[in-house]
Amino acid sequence: MQRLIDLYRQWAGEAPANVQKLPQAGSNREYYRMADADGATVVGVVGTSRDEDHAFVYLSNHFNKRRLPVPRVLAVSDDELCYLQTDLGSVSLFDAIAGGREAGGRYNVNEKELLVRTIRELPDIQIRGARGLDFSHCYPQPEFNMDSVLFDLNYFKYCFLKPTELDFHELKLEADFRLFAKDLTAERADSFMYRDFQARNVMLDGRGTPWFIDFQGGRRGPYYYDVASFLWQASARYSHKLRRELVYEYYESLKNYTEVPSVRHFVEQLSRFVLFRTLQVLGAYGFRGYFEQKRHFIDSIPPAIQNLREMLGLKCFPYPYMMDMLRRLTALPRFATIEQPALNRADGYRTAHTNVYKAHPQDGPATFSKYDGRGPLVVRVFSFAYRNGIPADESGNGGGYVFDCRSTHNPGRYEPYKKLTGLDEPVIRFLEDDGEILVFLESVYKLADAHVRRYMQRGFTDLMFCFGCTGGQHRSVYSAQHLAEHINGKFGVEVRIVHREQGISTVLEARSKGKEGPQP
Repeated sequence: MQRLIDLYRQWAGEAPANVQKLPQAGSNREYYRMADADGATVVGVVGTSRDEDHAFVYLSNHFNKRRLPVPRVLAVSDDELCYLQTDLGSVSLFDAIAGGREAGGRYNVNEKELLVRTIRELPDIQIRGARGLDFSHCYPQPEFNMDSVLFDLNYFKYCFLKPTELDFHELKLEADFRLFAKDLTAERADSFMYRDFQARNVMLDGRGTPWFIDFQGGRRGPYYYDVASFLWQASARYSHKLRRELVYEYYESLKNYTEVPSVRHFVEQLSRFVLFRTLQVLGAYGFRGYFEQKRHFIDSIPPAIQNLREMLGLKCFPYPYMMDMLRRLTALPRFATIEQPALNRADGYRTAHTNVYKAHPQDGPATFSKYDGRGPLVVRVFSFAYRNGIPADESGNGGGYVFDCRSTHNPGRYEPYKKLTGLDEPVIRFLEDDGEILVFLESVYKLADAHVRRYMQRGFTDLMFCFGCTGGQHRSVYSAQHLAEHINGKFGVEVRIVHREQGISTVLEARSKGKEGPQP
């Protein structure tokens, strides 16, 4: 640290008034926050690799000339093992979105906006940052190529796959690895591949503007890699919907900097890089977890395996042996999925915008039905005999549900009940003691509740339920009457009941507020 203090003295003309060691990141570099007498701070860095430090200093100077949001190098020692850089504060994107991560992926509106701002800035450093860049300064190699891909795939094989003791044919796997590597490097890439683009390497200023750090491992390469690295980070637990939205934001932002491929090609190539990145991180987790016994990396393996399991479900990769081996890997008992209960946000922040049914970006704006917003809803419930046909729909709505009650026990087969109906106490007691009708209606209620709730949300005016049995006297009458009372009691809407074969019609009046009430 003394050498760092000497460098500070040369730069500032005096020794720092205060030096605070910062938590160490993934590398062996040491970081110190150094303050003068007035409290102004810079960050001092002590590295162990001259080539790595040289890469950071060169890239920082280049990116600053391009006016990109990265720290500025203020002073460098002669051997380049120490340097000073501007202090971007202590709030990383990783810290700012901790609430959503800890809630199992339930990110609130503010956290999503930070993610959108970050992913939209990524093409700026990838495309504009690559212009005029001398990639020979990059560490440890200037570009993403077949050798680097095969190195990472074999890193996965030796540090993760082999320790599981899963049986596999090494030559067949190697053949698919080579084909996979060829596909990953097929496109000419003239962009800057950040390589370690993750939430920990994005700092936020007071206005929430993202600044990028730890880019010294970057090189010339395809821009897909960084999108995969950022959005499929195992511990982040981004939902499918959020990932899809962020990929869309990135794709739209990329259009401002370069000619983009078709959506189909972009998604196919991105999928390959997601699979590659997943295998790459599993190799790292295997080495740091299985061999170095670091708890954090061992805990990161299950979500990474889940990412892999989801990728295997796409069935779009032309590497049959490798995919079969990966499926057998994810099926190992040690990687069995343990269902976790859904977590709620404890801080009370919203996790969605007002429009929670946002359309897929490629679909364009949603259209509206001419029946929207006409309410209030009126539900009609019929009982009928199948021999006389299903009741006609007179609303113009096109009908609704028709339920066949004939699979349940029929009290009409027994003499004491032949002249009674499903409204009479003896028949009700028979059906409920038998229990079949209750199981039948349990499923009906679930369907009906969801349908009524959505019709109320959209302001539709009519919904029809029909229950049929042999004579339209016992089971259908019981079912229609009970569903009608259930809907009226739970939602408070008007329900019109027609027991057609019995010639009975009644109306359950709408109430101002039901037990559940309209859903927003």
